[in-house]
This record gives sequence, C-alpha cells and structure tokens, in this order.
Amino acid sequence: MTNNALIIFTRNPELGKCKTRLAKTLGDQSALDIYKYLLQHTANVAKKVQTNRYVFYSVEINQNDIWSTNNFIKKLQKGHDLGERMHNAFNELLHLGHEKVVIIGSDLLDLNAELIEHAFQKLDHNDVVIGPAEDGGYYLLGMKSMQQDVFKNKAWGTETVREATIKNLQNSNVYLLKELNDIDTFDDMKHYDQLKPFYKTDD
Repeated sequence: MTNNALIIFTRNPELGKCKTRLAKTLGDQSALDIYKYLLQHTANVAKKVQTNRYVFYSVEINQNDIWSTNNFIKKLQKGHDLGERMHNAFNELLHLGHEKVVIIGSDLLDLNAELIEHAFQKLDHNDVVIGPAEDGGYYLLGMKSMQQDVFKNKAWGTETVREATIKNLQNSNVYLLKELNDIDTFDDMKHYDQLKPFYKTDD
C-alpha cells in the first residue's frame, strides 16, 4: 500500500437533502435513488485504487453502509462551507504523513480508477492536479502540500470555481486532467443509459 490518500466527500443520502437541483425535475425520491447509484459507482471505483481511502461524511458517520471499513476509513467533514471542509480534510491527512492527497466528488459516472491513479502519478512532477468539470468547477483536486488559497473566497457551486482556483495557483505547477461531466441536473444525466431506469420520460 502506498502512503497516498484518497478522500471521498459524500453527503449523507437522505430524502429531500441531496441532489436538490435534480429533485426539482424528477422529485425527491428519484434524486435520492440516483445519488445512491452514484455513491455506489464512486465506492466501486475507489476500491480499485491502490491507496489509503477516506470517506468524509457531511452530517454523521454511518456504520453499516456501502463504505465498508475493510476498504475505507470513516471521518466527518468539519467546517462552515465546502472550502473550509476540504481544507480541514487535506490538512488532517497531510499531517498524518500522507505524501500525496487527492479528493474526488461522488457524482460522476465518467470517473474511473485509471484517472485517479493518473492524478497521483502526475503529482510526482506537479504541485497540484485538477480534474476540471464541465460546469466550471472541478471533480478532483490533488496536492502534496497545503495550498491554502484554493480553499478561500470561492463562490462554491458556481461556474467560477475552477478559474478562481487556477488563478490562486499561478506560481505553482498545475496539471489538468481531462474534463468530465458531473451530475447535478437532469440535463447532466439524460444521456446516460444506466440512469434511465430512475426516471420516466414521454418518449
């Protein structure tokens, strides 16, 4: 096992509290079912990556769920906004002695283990690795030492996040992975055949 660390940030899957933009189109139950499907996909992908794996819960740590303690170390997110919570997670794992730390979201069907392994490899010769999302954010962030500014003064959840983050890193070596689509709205998901059982259309 390497001394690297993979962080997965997850929301506790509760009805009416996840994928709210998706729920506006499909309803709370379908949004929850889709989110659970995405979580399972993320867990399956993460288990294939040869690294230390940490899952950080948004509200409370669930003991009996898809994040088996055989494969994942369970922790709780701490902080007032997404930036502060990510900062605290990176800070904790870097202080534990992990040489490279990568965080991924839990709402991408296009994410695979090879891409995450590639991110870790690129940290050999770069300070930061970013996986750009089509909506202007990012689906992956990796670093070897704390980059404080990337977690501050961002309009989280908007299309400005990636550009603002890269601006913070103009004095660092940054590697960009390929752009992927994360699933927040119905338009994001409707071209995935595997998600069609979760909703009904008039076609």
